[in-house]
Amino acid sequence: MFKIAVEKNSYSCGPGETVLDVLVRENVPISYACKKGTCHSCLVRSLETPPPAAQSGLKDTLRVQNYFLACQCRPEQDMTVKLPDQSEFYSNGTVIVHQMLNRNTLLLVIAFKDAFEFKAGQFVNLQRPDGLTRSYSIADIPRENNALEFHIRRLPGGRFSEWLHQEVTVGDQIAVSEPRGHCFYLPDRKDQGILLIGTGTGLAPLAGILTDALSHGHSGPILLFHGSREIEDLYRIDEMRDLAERYPNFRYTPCLSGNRVPEGFVRGRANDVAMSSIADLKGWRVFLCGHPDMVNQMKRHAFLKGAATADIYTDAFVLAKDNELAVA
Repeated sequence: MFKIAVEKNSYSCGPGETVLDVLVRENVPISYACKKGTCHSCLVRSLETPPPAAQSGLKDTLRVQNYFLACQCRPEQDMTVKLPDQSEFYSNGTVIVHQMLNRNTLLLVIAFKDAFEFKAGQFVNLQRPDGLTRSYSIADIPRENNALEFHIRRLPGGRFSEWLHQEVTVGDQIAVSEPRGHCFYLPDRKDQGILLIGTGTGLAPLAGILTDALSHGHSGPILLFHGSREIEDLYRIDEMRDLAERYPNFRYTPCLSGNRVPEGFVRGRANDVAMSSIADLKGWRVFLCGHPDMVNQMKRHAFLKGAATADIYTDAFVLAKDNELAVA
């Protein structure tokens, strides 16, 4: 008989019982539906490595973080389980960079005294002193200075982005949650093609994923399509072009959907340009970041072009009630 720990409570798990059986029996709030491992409603996380059967059908980026399906998990050891709605742990970081990347996108860098562990492409919650919270993707890989980089677009009427742009300065402290999300690079299958498509500040997680893949010596083709309506809303153009010159397997395509398309840019939406450039995505890893309509549309198109569902990773930016962008 093993023990299942949830927050400060511990429950006994009898022979043949699943983690879900135990949580339901003990009236621990948890979402579930099919109990067959199909709907993934009961997805939870463990501090210990779960049995392989409990991770069947999950993306590799979920498995490496010890996520598992409670309805399929018959424990083989004591387990400490974290439910999705458990309170997050926040750390205070100090703003060390506060400058504009373009006319409406802020480069915000927050540093910590202790190591902040994350995977490039994940996101965190930033919290104002009054408790207002927004989710933003990390735009870099882990560094020795324990700093996180963010690209924050300012939206009219956006309470959080306006605060970050107008009131926050270098030296201020901001509360930052633990990292979340499964849209990140894993250094296996290094000869696999990687397709990166982003709009606006969707470049943020893609930049981290790209840097991580190149730093691990990824040898397969890496294609980045970054789009916006006007050139003034793109950024890091020269940096991406420099990377494309340094790494023969990396190709960068900046896309503009407006009327003015200077030389060196491609006319059209990033997702449309990407789909017209690639005939077959079988065996590719696909990362989609940005507007939810683009992300949802591209998930379907990538699948129809041969990409496996398990190899399609998404980071959709949705609007909060005050017209603020946030990570879905």
